[in-house]
Amino acid sequence: MLYFLSYFKDTFSPLNLLTYITFRAGGAILTSMIFTWFLAPKFIACLRKAKMSQPIRNDGPPTHQVKSGTPSMGGILILSATLGSTLLWAKLDNRFIILSLMSALYLGLLGFLDDFLKWKDSLHYPKGLSPLIKISAQLFLAIIISAYFFYFPPNHEYATKINVPYFKSLFINLGIWTIFFSVMIIVGSSNAVNLTDGLDGLAIGSLIISSLTYALFAYLAGHAKFSQYLGIIPVPGAGELTVFLAASIGAGLGFLWYNCYPAEIFMGDTGSLFLGGVLGITAVSIKQELILIIVGGLFVSEALSVLLQVYSFRARGKRIFKMAPLHHHFELLGWQEPKVTARFLIVAIVLSLIALASLKIR
Repeated sequence: MLYFLSYFKDTFSPLNLLTYITFRAGGAILTSMIFTWFLAPKFIACLRKAKMSQPIRNDGPPTHQVKSGTPSMGGILILSATLGSTLLWAKLDNRFIILSLMSALYLGLLGFLDDFLKWKDSLHYPKGLSPLIKISAQLFLAIIISAYFFYFPPNHEYATKINVPYFKSLFINLGIWTIFFSVMIIVGSSNAVNLTDGLDGLAIGSLIISSLTYALFAYLAGHAKFSQYLGIIPVPGAGELTVFLAASIGAGLGFLWYNCYPAEIFMGDTGSLFLGGVLGITAVSIKQELILIIVGGLFVSEALSVLLQVYSFRARGKRIFKMAPLHHHFELLGWQEPKVTARFLIVAIVLSLIALASLKIR
Protein backbone atom coordinates (compact mmCIF):
# COMPACT_ATOMS: atom_id res chain seq x y z
CA MET A 1 0.00 0.00 0.00
CA LEU A 2 2.77 2.44 0.94
CA TYR A 3 4.60 1.48 -2.24
CA PHE A 4 2.20 3.52 -4.34
CA LEU A 5 3.34 6.68 -2.54
CA SER A 6 6.59 6.26 -4.47
CA TYR A 7 4.73 7.56 -7.53
CA PHE A 8 5.02 10.99 -5.92
CA LYS A 9 8.80 10.77 -5.43
CA ASP A 10 9.36 13.59 -7.90
CA THR A 11 7.32 15.84 -5.62
CA PHE A 12 8.86 14.57 -2.39
CA SER A 13 12.19 12.81 -2.98
CA PRO A 14 12.33 10.77 0.31
CA LEU A 15 9.42 8.73 -1.05
CA ASN A 16 11.93 7.17 -3.43
CA LEU A 17 12.95 4.91 -0.52
CA LEU A 18 9.68 3.01 -1.01
CA THR A 19 10.90 1.73 -4.37
CA TYR A 20 13.61 -0.29 -2.58
CA ILE A 21 12.64 -3.81 -1.57
CA THR A 22 15.24 -3.83 1.20
CA PHE A 23 13.74 -0.72 2.81
CA ARG A 24 10.20 -2.07 2.64
CA ALA A 25 11.33 -5.47 3.94
CA GLY A 26 12.88 -3.75 6.94
CA GLY A 27 9.67 -1.83 7.52
CA ALA A 28 7.65 -5.05 7.24
CA ILE A 29 9.78 -6.79 9.87
CA LEU A 30 9.48 -3.94 12.34
CA THR A 31 5.75 -3.42 11.75
CA SER A 32 4.75 -7.07 12.21
CA MET A 33 7.13 -7.58 15.15
CA ILE A 34 5.84 -4.54 17.06
CA PHE A 35 2.24 -5.47 16.24
CA THR A 36 2.68 -9.00 17.57
CA TRP A 37 4.80 -8.05 20.56
CA PHE A 38 2.43 -5.37 21.85
CA LEU A 39 -0.86 -7.16 21.19
CA ALA A 40 0.22 -10.58 22.47
CA PRO A 41 -0.37 -9.92 26.22
CA LYS A 42 -3.98 -8.82 25.68
CA PHE A 43 -4.52 -11.60 23.15
CA ILE A 44 -3.18 -14.21 25.59
CA ALA A 45 -5.42 -12.81 28.34
CA CYS A 46 -8.47 -13.11 26.05
CA LEU A 47 -7.61 -16.70 25.17
CA ARG A 48 -7.15 -17.58 28.84
CA LYS A 49 -10.50 -16.04 29.69
CA ALA A 50 -12.18 -18.06 26.94
CA LYS A 51 -10.18 -21.14 28.05
CA MET A 52 -8.94 -21.65 24.51
CA SER A 53 -6.18 -24.11 25.29
CA GLN A 54 -4.76 -26.96 23.27
CA PRO A 55 -5.24 -30.50 24.62
CA ILE A 56 -1.97 -32.14 25.68
CA ARG A 57 -1.57 -35.65 24.26
CA ASN A 58 -1.67 -38.31 26.97
CA ASP A 59 0.90 -40.47 25.19
CA GLY A 60 3.43 -37.63 25.00
CA PRO A 61 6.38 -36.97 27.31
CA PRO A 62 5.15 -36.79 30.94
CA THR A 63 6.87 -33.41 31.40
CA HIS A 64 4.44 -31.87 28.91
CA GLN A 65 1.43 -32.29 31.17
CA VAL A 66 2.36 -29.05 32.96
CA LYS A 67 1.57 -27.27 29.68
CA SER A 68 -2.11 -28.08 30.09
CA GLY A 69 -4.16 -24.89 29.99
CA THR A 70 -1.65 -22.93 27.90
CA PRO A 71 -3.58 -20.87 25.32
CA SER A 72 -3.39 -21.99 21.72
CA MET A 73 -4.37 -20.35 18.42
CA GLY A 74 -1.45 -17.93 18.61
CA GLY A 75 -1.28 -18.40 14.87
CA ILE A 76 -4.13 -15.89 14.61
CA LEU A 77 -1.75 -13.21 15.86
CA ILE A 78 1.05 -14.30 13.51
CA LEU A 79 -1.31 -14.47 10.53
CA SER A 80 -2.85 -11.07 11.25
CA ALA A 81 0.54 -9.40 11.66
CA THR A 82 1.94 -11.03 8.52
CA LEU A 83 -1.04 -10.13 6.34
CA GLY A 84 -1.35 -6.60 7.75
CA SER A 85 2.34 -5.81 7.38
CA THR A 86 2.45 -7.25 3.86
CA LEU A 87 -0.56 -5.20 2.80
CA LEU A 88 1.15 -2.11 4.17
CA TRP A 89 4.61 -2.55 2.66
CA ALA A 90 4.39 -4.85 -0.38
CA LYS A 91 3.63 -4.02 -3.98
CA LEU A 92 0.07 -5.30 -4.08
CA ASP A 93 -0.22 -5.78 -7.84
CA ASN A 94 2.58 -8.36 -7.77
CA ARG A 95 1.26 -11.84 -8.58
CA PHE A 96 3.54 -13.59 -6.09
CA ILE A 97 2.29 -11.35 -3.30
CA ILE A 98 -1.33 -11.97 -4.27
CA LEU A 99 -0.78 -15.74 -4.29
CA SER A 100 1.05 -15.66 -0.96
CA LEU A 101 -1.62 -13.55 0.74
CA MET A 102 -4.47 -15.73 -0.52
CA SER A 103 -2.65 -18.96 0.36
CA ALA A 104 -1.72 -17.74 3.85
CA LEU A 105 -5.31 -16.75 4.53
CA TYR A 106 -6.68 -20.05 3.19
CA LEU A 107 -4.28 -22.24 5.18
CA GLY A 108 -4.66 -20.02 8.24
CA LEU A 109 -8.43 -20.49 8.16
CA LEU A 110 -7.98 -24.25 7.69
CA GLY A 111 -5.70 -24.37 10.73
CA PHE A 112 -8.08 -22.18 12.72
CA LEU A 113 -10.97 -24.55 12.01
CA ASP A 114 -8.82 -27.45 13.17
CA ASP A 115 -7.84 -25.66 16.40
CA PHE A 116 -11.39 -24.43 16.98
CA LEU A 117 -12.85 -27.94 16.78
CA LYS A 118 -10.26 -29.23 19.27
CA TRP A 119 -11.33 -26.54 21.72
CA LYS A 120 -15.07 -26.24 21.11
CA ASP A 121 -15.98 -29.88 20.63
CA SER A 122 -13.14 -31.92 22.08
CA LEU A 123 -15.55 -34.79 22.79
CA HIS A 124 -16.37 -35.41 19.12
CA TYR A 125 -13.25 -33.85 17.57
CA PRO A 126 -10.41 -34.44 20.06
CA LYS A 127 -7.88 -34.19 17.22
CA GLY A 128 -9.68 -31.50 15.26
CA LEU A 129 -10.32 -32.04 11.58
CA SER A 130 -9.83 -35.56 10.28
CA PRO A 131 -6.51 -36.12 8.47
CA LEU A 132 -8.42 -36.84 5.25
CA ILE A 133 -10.25 -33.49 5.30
CA LYS A 134 -7.10 -31.58 6.24
CA ILE A 135 -4.92 -33.16 3.55
CA SER A 136 -7.68 -32.80 0.94
CA ALA A 137 -7.97 -29.08 1.66
CA GLN A 138 -4.20 -28.68 1.40
CA LEU A 139 -4.11 -30.65 -1.85
CA PHE A 140 -6.87 -28.45 -3.30
CA LEU A 141 -4.80 -25.31 -2.79
CA ALA A 142 -1.53 -26.92 -3.85
CA ILE A 143 -3.00 -28.25 -7.10
CA ILE A 144 -4.41 -24.83 -8.01
CA ILE A 145 -1.09 -23.08 -7.37
CA SER A 146 0.96 -25.78 -9.09
CA ALA A 147 -1.30 -25.77 -12.14
CA TYR A 148 -1.13 -21.97 -12.29
CA PHE A 149 2.68 -22.02 -12.27
CA PHE A 150 2.68 -24.77 -14.91
CA TYR A 151 0.68 -22.64 -17.35
CA PHE A 152 2.05 -19.28 -16.17
CA PRO A 153 5.55 -20.22 -14.97
CA PRO A 154 7.79 -17.93 -12.92
CA ASN A 155 10.34 -18.24 -15.73
CA HIS A 156 9.16 -19.62 -19.08
CA GLU A 157 12.61 -20.91 -20.03
CA TYR A 158 12.68 -23.13 -16.95
CA ALA A 159 8.95 -23.87 -16.73
CA THR A 160 9.31 -27.62 -16.20
CA LYS A 161 12.95 -27.73 -15.12
CA ILE A 162 14.13 -28.25 -11.56
CA ASN A 163 17.58 -26.95 -10.68
CA VAL A 164 19.85 -29.34 -8.81
CA PRO A 165 21.54 -27.35 -6.01
CA TYR A 166 25.32 -26.78 -6.17
CA PHE A 167 25.35 -27.41 -9.94
CA LYS A 168 25.15 -24.42 -12.29
CA SER A 169 23.79 -26.18 -15.37
CA LEU A 170 22.25 -29.38 -14.02
CA PHE A 171 18.47 -29.51 -14.36
CA ILE A 172 15.82 -32.21 -14.20
CA ASN A 173 13.06 -31.78 -16.77
CA LEU A 174 9.88 -33.16 -15.20
CA GLY A 175 7.44 -32.12 -17.92
CA ILE A 176 3.83 -32.45 -16.79
CA TRP A 177 5.08 -34.09 -13.58
CA THR A 178 6.18 -30.63 -12.47
CA ILE A 179 2.63 -30.14 -11.16
CA PHE A 180 2.84 -33.27 -9.00
CA PHE A 181 6.28 -32.28 -7.73
CA SER A 182 5.12 -28.77 -6.78
CA VAL A 183 2.08 -30.18 -4.99
CA MET A 184 4.34 -32.49 -3.00
CA ILE A 185 6.60 -29.56 -2.02
CA ILE A 186 3.73 -27.35 -0.83
CA VAL A 187 1.75 -30.00 1.05
CA GLY A 188 4.87 -31.63 2.45
CA SER A 189 6.22 -28.32 3.75
CA SER A 190 2.94 -27.39 5.41
CA ASN A 191 2.63 -30.72 7.23
CA ALA A 192 6.32 -30.99 8.13
CA VAL A 193 6.20 -27.67 9.98
CA ASN A 194 2.99 -28.78 11.67
CA LEU A 195 4.76 -31.90 12.99
CA THR A 196 7.71 -29.81 14.22
CA ASP A 197 5.42 -27.68 16.38
CA GLY A 198 5.78 -29.66 19.59
CA LEU A 199 8.31 -27.83 21.78
CA ASP A 200 8.32 -24.25 23.04
CA GLY A 201 9.95 -22.00 20.45
CA LEU A 202 11.06 -24.83 18.17
CA ALA A 203 8.75 -24.44 15.18
CA ILE A 204 8.66 -20.64 15.11
CA GLY A 205 12.42 -20.38 15.68
CA SER A 206 13.13 -22.79 12.83
CA LEU A 207 10.69 -20.94 10.58
CA ILE A 208 12.39 -17.60 11.24
CA ILE A 209 15.72 -19.11 10.15
CA SER A 210 14.26 -20.80 7.05
CA SER A 211 12.21 -17.76 6.03
CA LEU A 212 15.25 -15.50 6.38
CA THR A 213 17.19 -17.82 4.06
CA TYR A 214 14.42 -17.91 1.46
CA ALA A 215 13.95 -14.15 1.73
CA LEU A 216 17.53 -13.80 0.51
CA PHE A 217 16.98 -16.35 -2.27
CA ALA A 218 13.81 -14.50 -3.35
CA TYR A 219 15.59 -11.15 -3.40
CA LEU A 220 18.45 -12.52 -5.51
CA ALA A 221 16.13 -14.36 -7.90
CA GLY A 222 14.16 -11.17 -8.49
CA HIS A 223 17.29 -9.11 -9.15
CA ALA A 224 18.42 -9.43 -12.79
CA LYS A 225 22.11 -8.71 -12.19
CA PHE A 226 22.50 -10.73 -8.98
CA SER A 227 20.70 -13.78 -10.39
CA GLN A 228 22.89 -13.71 -13.51
CA TYR A 229 26.09 -13.28 -11.51
CA LEU A 230 25.22 -16.10 -9.08
CA GLY A 231 23.89 -18.40 -11.77
CA ILE A 232 20.44 -18.90 -10.26
CA ILE A 233 17.17 -18.94 -12.17
CA PRO A 234 15.95 -15.35 -12.60
CA VAL A 235 12.32 -14.78 -11.64
CA PRO A 236 11.04 -11.28 -12.48
CA GLY A 237 8.96 -9.87 -9.64
CA ALA A 238 10.01 -12.51 -7.11
CA GLY A 239 11.88 -9.93 -5.06
CA GLU A 240 8.56 -8.79 -3.57
CA LEU A 241 8.37 -12.11 -1.75
CA THR A 242 11.18 -10.75 0.39
CA VAL A 243 8.70 -8.28 1.85
CA PHE A 244 6.14 -11.00 2.59
CA LEU A 245 8.73 -13.26 4.20
CA ALA A 246 10.09 -10.31 6.16
CA ALA A 247 6.60 -9.68 7.53
CA SER A 248 6.34 -13.33 8.64
CA ILE A 249 9.81 -13.14 10.22
CA GLY A 250 8.85 -10.04 12.21
CA ALA A 251 5.61 -11.66 13.35
CA GLY A 252 7.60 -14.75 14.31
CA LEU A 253 10.07 -12.75 16.37
CA GLY A 254 7.28 -10.99 18.23
CA PHE A 255 5.55 -14.31 18.86
CA LEU A 256 8.75 -16.05 19.95
CA TRP A 257 9.02 -13.56 22.83
CA TYR A 258 5.99 -15.27 24.38
CA ASN A 259 6.45 -18.74 22.91
CA CYS A 260 9.96 -19.41 24.21
CA TYR A 261 10.28 -21.79 27.16
CA PRO A 262 8.11 -21.85 29.19
CA ALA A 263 5.58 -20.88 26.54
CA GLU A 264 2.76 -18.51 27.42
CA ILE A 265 1.00 -19.34 24.16
CA PHE A 266 1.13 -21.94 21.36
CA MET A 267 0.72 -21.14 17.67
CA GLY A 268 -1.48 -24.16 16.95
CA ASP A 269 -2.34 -25.36 13.46
CA THR A 270 -3.55 -21.85 12.67
CA GLY A 271 0.08 -20.78 12.50
CA SER A 272 2.01 -23.90 11.51
CA LEU A 273 -0.09 -24.84 8.47
CA PHE A 274 0.09 -21.43 6.83
CA LEU A 275 3.73 -20.72 7.70
CA GLY A 276 4.87 -24.09 6.35
CA GLY A 277 2.64 -23.80 3.32
CA VAL A 278 3.86 -20.37 2.23
CA LEU A 279 7.46 -21.50 2.68
CA GLY A 280 6.78 -24.30 0.19
CA ILE A 281 4.96 -21.90 -2.15
CA THR A 282 7.95 -19.53 -2.03
CA ALA A 283 10.28 -22.38 -3.00
CA VAL A 284 8.08 -23.17 -6.02
CA SER A 285 7.65 -19.49 -6.92
CA ILE A 286 11.38 -18.75 -7.16
CA LYS A 287 12.32 -22.13 -8.70
CA GLN A 288 14.39 -23.19 -5.69
CA GLU A 289 12.44 -26.31 -4.80
CA LEU A 290 15.17 -28.85 -4.02
CA ILE A 291 17.14 -26.51 -1.78
CA LEU A 292 14.12 -26.56 0.55
CA ILE A 293 15.18 -30.06 1.57
CA ILE A 294 18.36 -28.51 3.00
CA VAL A 295 16.96 -25.19 4.28
CA GLY A 296 14.09 -27.05 5.92
CA GLY A 297 16.15 -30.10 6.79
CA LEU A 298 14.92 -29.96 10.37
CA PHE A 299 11.30 -30.11 9.19
CA VAL A 300 12.17 -32.94 6.81
CA SER A 301 13.78 -34.99 9.58
CA GLU A 302 10.75 -34.47 11.85
CA ALA A 303 8.36 -35.63 9.12
CA LEU A 304 10.56 -38.59 8.17
CA SER A 305 10.78 -39.71 11.78
CA VAL A 306 6.99 -39.98 11.90
CA LEU A 307 6.77 -41.84 8.58
CA LEU A 308 9.54 -44.27 9.55
CA GLN A 309 8.05 -44.84 12.98
CA VAL A 310 4.62 -45.66 11.56
CA TYR A 311 6.04 -47.90 8.82
CA SER A 312 8.33 -49.79 11.19
CA PHE A 313 5.59 -50.38 13.75
CA ARG A 314 3.11 -51.60 11.16
CA ALA A 315 5.61 -53.74 9.25
CA ARG A 316 7.71 -55.14 12.10
CA GLY A 317 5.77 -54.31 15.25
CA LYS A 318 8.80 -52.39 16.51
CA ARG A 319 9.55 -48.70 16.98
CA ILE A 320 12.68 -47.02 15.64
CA PHE A 321 12.44 -44.03 17.95
CA LYS A 322 11.34 -43.83 21.56
CA MET A 323 8.66 -41.45 20.31
CA ALA A 324 7.94 -39.51 17.13
CA PRO A 325 8.30 -36.75 15.99
CA LEU A 326 12.04 -36.69 16.49
CA HIS A 327 12.15 -33.97 19.15
CA HIS A 328 10.18 -36.19 21.54
CA HIS A 329 12.74 -38.98 21.03
CA PHE A 330 15.50 -36.76 22.40
CA GLU A 331 13.29 -35.66 25.29
CA LEU A 332 12.82 -39.28 26.30
CA LEU A 333 16.57 -39.78 26.05
CA GLY A 334 16.82 -37.35 28.95
CA TRP A 335 17.42 -34.02 27.19
CA GLN A 336 15.57 -31.12 28.78
CA GLU A 337 13.14 -29.33 26.48
CA PRO A 338 15.16 -26.07 26.25
CA LYS A 339 18.26 -28.09 25.32
CA VAL A 340 16.44 -29.95 22.54
CA THR A 341 15.10 -26.67 21.15
CA ALA A 342 18.46 -24.88 21.31
CA ARG A 343 20.34 -27.73 19.66
CA PHE A 344 17.73 -28.18 16.94
CA LEU A 345 17.88 -24.45 16.17
CA ILE A 346 21.67 -24.67 15.89
CA VAL A 347 21.18 -27.46 13.35
CA ALA A 348 18.66 -25.29 11.48
CA ILE A 349 21.18 -22.44 11.29
CA VAL A 350 23.94 -24.74 10.02
CA LEU A 351 21.60 -26.19 7.36
CA SER A 352 20.65 -22.70 6.19
CA LEU A 353 24.33 -21.77 5.89
CA ILE A 354 24.95 -24.94 3.85
CA ALA A 355 22.02 -23.99 1.61
CA LEU A 356 23.34 -20.44 1.15
CA ALA A 357 26.70 -21.89 0.16
CA SER A 358 24.97 -23.19 -2.98
CA LEU A 359 24.97 -19.62 -4.26
CA LYS A 360 28.75 -19.81 -4.75
CA ILE A 361 29.38 -23.54 -5.11
CA ARG A 362 28.24 -23.92 -8.71
